Amino acid sequence: MAVASSSSTTLILSLTTSSTHQSLHIIPNLPFTKPSSKYIRPTTKLHVSSKPITATTATSKPNEETIFFDGGAHYGDLVANLLLGFTLLWLPLTLAAVLRAFYLRFRFTNLRVTVISGLTGDRSDFGYNVIKDVQVVPRFIGEWGDIIITLKDGTRVDLRSVPKFREIAKYCLSMAEKPVVLKESGPKGF
Repeated sequence: MAVASSSSTTLILSLTTSSTHQSLHIIPNLPFTKPSSKYIRPTTKLHVSSKPITATTATSKPNEETIFFDGGAHYGDLVANLLLGFTLLWLPLTLAAVLRAFYLRFRFTNLRVTVISGLTGDRSDFGYNVIKDVQVVPRFIGEWGDIIITLKDGTRVDLRSVPKFREIAKYCLSMAEKPVVLKESGPKGF
């Protein structure tokens, strides 16, 4: 049975069932006040780790996940493709660069690699223990590049337009406990 009573300042709604008794107090029409600065959470930013990778830092606390890199495609890829997008021939590549800039995110942590892509936010995760090989392909003049990760089951994961791609590839190899020797091919355009 629900009973509601109203006054000018409060509305009390009582819900009674056979096993519980709950009371809900609602105070309508109060003026909105701006929260004071002590209640506003400060904005936080994720930073890329610049510490050298050693065996002790990589395996110090396996239960806590620390982020090495979290970000999207390099902004230079978008700018270069937008400048070349004025030609009709380059327009499909410009569209692909715009979609990469807005809908592609990479996260490299001490436990796994995460790739979030697409309009629906498709997420792919894999651990470092399944990495067989890591290759890099520099783009433009080496400012950004592609990382090709080959997994032990033969799957190839292509990560396009990754900023700081050499450092990230070395981190992936060190976390996979492989010798840090990058296979790098020459620049292949934009």
